[in-house]
Amino acid sequence: MKPLNTNLFKPLFAILAVALACVCMWGCSFEDESHKEWAYRGDKKVVGFLDDSLVIVGDARRWYEVSDEDGDIVGLGAWGHHTLYLYNYRVQENGPRWLDSLDNGFENDFEYFRGQLSDSVIWGGGNPNYYDFQNDISFWKIGEKPKKIKIERLFEGCSHKIFAEKMHEWNDGKIIVLGGTSVIDSLDPYRYIKNALVTYDSNKAYCQYAILDTTARTITYKRLDKDLEWIKQCDDVRAWGNDVYCFMPGEHAFEAVLLRNGKDTIEVPIKFTVGDFWGNVLRPNANLCSFVDGKVVCSGSVWRGGLTFYEDDEVVVNLN
Repeated sequence: MKPLNTNLFKPLFAILAVALACVCMWGCSFEDESHKEWAYRGDKKVVGFLDDSLVIVGDARRWYEVSDEDGDIVGLGAWGHHTLYLYNYRVQENGPRWLDSLDNGFENDFEYFRGQLSDSVIWGGGNPNYYDFQNDISFWKIGEKPKKIKIERLFEGCSHKIFAEKMHEWNDGKIIVLGGTSVIDSLDPYRYIKNALVTYDSNKAYCQYAILDTTARTITYKRLDKDLEWIKQCDDVRAWGNDVYCFMPGEHAFEAVLLRNGKDTIEVPIKFTVGDFWGNVLRPNANLCSFVDGKVVCSGSVWRGGLTFYEDDEVVVNLN
């Protein structure tokens, strides 16, 4: 199984030391001797793209359990007051074009920013310390508040689920779920395959993808059938209308292609090695592109991760 995300556990050792001291001496309780206190805003990251000039960014505010006596942190706390922002990524501006924040208070951790589903919808779910959602999934549409739904897990032809890392629009109004899988029959019990699609020829117990039906409120884990076998090597895949699009890597660097329905090659104006989809934005080799009249058009903007955007290898926008 993929290990937990430990980035949020920095205060853990201090807390354990305090707890151990209490146990070794008289025993103690923080009940009625502490309070919750808001700290810094953090965890700021790009979560999607709205169009050819606006990027969707999310962050949240950290809170801790704090001692009434000396103000020391005595509990790990969690994240709250999640906020979505819209920034211009083509020109540096003084702040966001738009923002919306949740008044969710001191609730348990919930990860609202796992990825982009469509041009204006961000999906989330579960605890941010885990690399998968649990039974609740959220959909946060720009201009609205997030909506949570409970999901039932089903299995069809396999039994070993994937860890959801991407969700994209799919055929018949459904959603394709892509992600990785832990290899349970490996000599290395922690071996993790980031793209579960590539397990096509391995143990049939491994699910390779899933279909999320928000109407039925089910997620069905599956293996590829013959009609979809061609997507097993895709770096990323999604549907537009009745057509399925795939970023397919090549044998060598800069030989990747964009395929439609497994047979039609769509011309991309740059050579690239890897590509992915962010809503309606295509990102071959970090270049931000879109479909215009059936053709791939690249804006000249480059996003390599983080909060910095480039044009001609020069920084044009820094959102740090």
